[in-house]
Amino acid sequence: MGLVLFFDGDCGFCNKSVRQVYRLDAKGAVEFAPLQGKFAKELGLGKFAHKEGGTMVIVRESDGQRFFKGDAGIELGKALGGIWAVLAGIFSVFPKTGRDWGYDLVARNRYLLAGKGNSCGMPDEGLQKRMRE
Repeated sequence: MGLVLFFDGDCGFCNKSVRQVYRLDAKGAVEFAPLQGKFAKELGLGKFAHKEGGTMVIVRESDGQRFFKGDAGIELGKALGGIWAVLAGIFSVFPKTGRDWGYDLVARNRYLLAGKGNSCGMPDEGLQKRMRE
């Protein structure tokens, strides 16, 4: 695997987003891990799941580089390829502060957009195989 996408496991919006990324990732380039999980804790990433505005984190396994907020979205787009890589290229020309502002706006409102639940539906078998604790 090339990238690990860390997400807020308590967030309905984030869980739906993970399922969408999984469907779009025909190459199987992305694995997934909740920010509340053991793997995130080992890497010191659990702090990014705060309620006020969680942060998607991407870790590139080849070199351990970490990407946050808008930069994580760009890295994810590159990994998905196709139109997503084109969009990542377009967004990469915008200033980081603007990209992160947009990301923060969605992150602050993610529970309003999709709710917060104590549980979510079990992922299908293919997604489960790409999920880390």
